[in-house]
Amino acid sequence: MTRDRRPLAGLLIGHAVSLTGNVLTLIALPLYVLAETGSPAATGLAGAFATAPVVLGGAFGGVLVDRIGYRRSSVLADVVSGVTIAAVPLLHATVGLPFPALLALVFVSGLLDTPGQTARTALMPEAAAAAGVPIERAIGWEEATSRGARMIGAPVAGLLVGVLGAVPVLAVDAVTFAVSALVVTLLVPRGLRPAAEEPEPGRRGYWPEFAAGLRFLVREPLLRAMVLLVLVTNLFDAAKTSVLLPVVADRELGGPAAFGLLVGTMGGGALVGSLVFSAIGHRLPRRATFVTAYALCGAPPMWALAAAPPLPVVVAVVALAGLAAGALNPLMGAVEVERVPPAMRARVFGVIGAGAWAAMPIGAFGAGLAADRFGPASTLVTIGACYLLVVLTPLLGGPWRGMRRPPAAPARQPESAGTA
Repeated sequence: MTRDRRPLAGLLIGHAVSLTGNVLTLIALPLYVLAETGSPAATGLAGAFATAPVVLGGAFGGVLVDRIGYRRSSVLADVVSGVTIAAVPLLHATVGLPFPALLALVFVSGLLDTPGQTARTALMPEAAAAAGVPIERAIGWEEATSRGARMIGAPVAGLLVGVLGAVPVLAVDAVTFAVSALVVTLLVPRGLRPAAEEPEPGRRGYWPEFAAGLRFLVREPLLRAMVLLVLVTNLFDAAKTSVLLPVVADRELGGPAAFGLLVGTMGGGALVGSLVFSAIGHRLPRRATFVTAYALCGAPPMWALAAAPPLPVVVAVVALAGLAAGALNPLMGAVEVERVPPAMRARVFGVIGAGAWAAMPIGAFGAGLAADRFGPASTLVTIGACYLLVVLTPLLGGPWRGMRRPPAAPARQPESAGTA
């Protein structure tokens, strides 16, 4: 069988470049708003307009991605994001950019980010089959590109803003989206698509199709259990990352430099973990790997922060946690692409992502209240214990037995012609 690695390379490169553009926006946009308005409140409002569409687009954009086609949706999302972000420096340099117009551009740009990423993930099974690699390896590479883009993109964006200013960096950001769209257009063939992209019988209209995807997720025991578990653990992670970690770093570990070191260590460990999992994940037992990785990445760093040992000890614990965390998203992604029907991937993946993020604001807010009332150390110990109890539940069996790897099936060659 002839192997074609170009589609997989195109999806991975496009994903990395597009996500790097998102990171540039994340850094440059608030600095631009703060420089233009001098108002922290306006900066916070712009941040809300940048983040809210990520959840909305993930939840409600999947149906459109399934209808339009995955390749075409990826390209269209990057083009729209590039045009809307390019309009910011263009209008700033010409007729001026009123703040409400900026908010509208930021919202539209973010609205298609998640659908574009979902579209690329939805094509991973076919790209992996064409390249002759296990799905765990392909999704592990995708996760590694995500973590690498965030880890490298943020400091590079900060450096560029310091040297060039926020407005030129937003122009560079627009170029990254154009590059991503071009890479996917050139390397991912139109014929690379799931076997069943035609509409489901009896399903007409946006809302019936959206409801069908939501119903599938609710009725699929394993996916439902995964979403609920990630919903709870992300709540705990938001409490740690947004509130408790910076408080402990500031009071006990040496200040902002320690905070940055720990965040960077976690990201670097996760990047390495994703690469390791991409190499050997297809040989590991899934449920045992899932529980072990979750147990290592959740409670230990919280308990280490509560104990406040010397900083090198905390760094070592956080590095191990990051290494374990790197296996989680590729493993869950492999399960999702195996269980979701090809024609419903985007809408189901979008709802899964929105559900996983839904409780994070509550976690951050609740952690602040708990830290004020009971102290950061007591809050970390309690959250760590709850985290460990939650992530051990897959050992009880039930729907988690369905994580086992399905029997190998012959890989399907991508078609040579068709529409995206």
